[in-house]
Amino acid sequence: MVQVYEDRRLAGSYHAGNDMPDASLRAWAGVIAECAPVPAPRVLEVGAGTGMFAAALARWTDARLVVGVEPSPAMLAEAHRLHPAAHRPDRLHFAAGRAEAVPLRPRSVDLALLSRVIHHLPDRRACARELARVLRPGGVVVVRTTFRERLDAVVYTYWPRLLDVDRIRFPAEADVRADFAAHGFDVVRISSHAEPVAAGLRAYHQRLATRPQSKFTHLTEAEFATGLARLAADAKAEAEAEAGAGADAEPLVRPRPVSERYDVAVFRLR
Repeated sequence: MVQVYEDRRLAGSYHAGNDMPDASLRAWAGVIAECAPVPAPRVLEVGAGTGMFAAALARWTDARLVVGVEPSPAMLAEAHRLHPAAHRPDRLHFAAGRAEAVPLRPRSVDLALLSRVIHHLPDRRACARELARVLRPGGVVVVRTTFRERLDAVVYTYWPRLLDVDRIRFPAEADVRADFAAHGFDVVRISSHAEPVAAGLRAYHQRLATRPQSKFTHLTEAEFATGLARLAADAKAEAEAEAGAGADAEPLVRPRPVSERYDVAVFRLR
């Protein structure tokens, strides 16, 4: 996880390329907060990146405190720049740290979030062991990911080789279950949730044009350009269809929002 996100170019483009509408982000914050075992929980986000989810949880939920832990200095700098409230340690705070070495006291948090990070961890069981240390008994871990057997992102339509890449990078559901079970966690539930990330293909093209996700580092420049051209062509066709009825009439076709679906695995510490 550290090696990929040490990339300053990626850190600089990550937020704009992974941001989502407020309504979608607020909905995700609600999905995560519903898993909390107590009212007004203390929340830890492991691999917080540029702080989008940590800030959303602090803004839209009853969390007493949200701490985002991130190993990359470049990502951490972006989190502080984008979320000035991080300078208020009573509500939202960011700190340097790794999934295997969280800089928090034992039994100090109620809810831990790993959003789109489980596939980056070099040692998932070490992470589960560390979460068992910092969580209170009965504490909950929410893993937001896409398991290997359910990879279905729109991005694979335009860059099909990424599907083969992600089949190697992403863990299977059974593997993650076993990793957490080894350190005292029981499965509460595993569900699925999707939210729009872009209003249409034109916005989706703008979102991905700067290669804002680590998966794109596995493509050559030519492969990325080819996929981006395919996406640009579909975005253009969508825009032309929208404008096809003329200036004084309703559009023939409205852009279809682009959604992303994730698996949500919830574990409770015995």
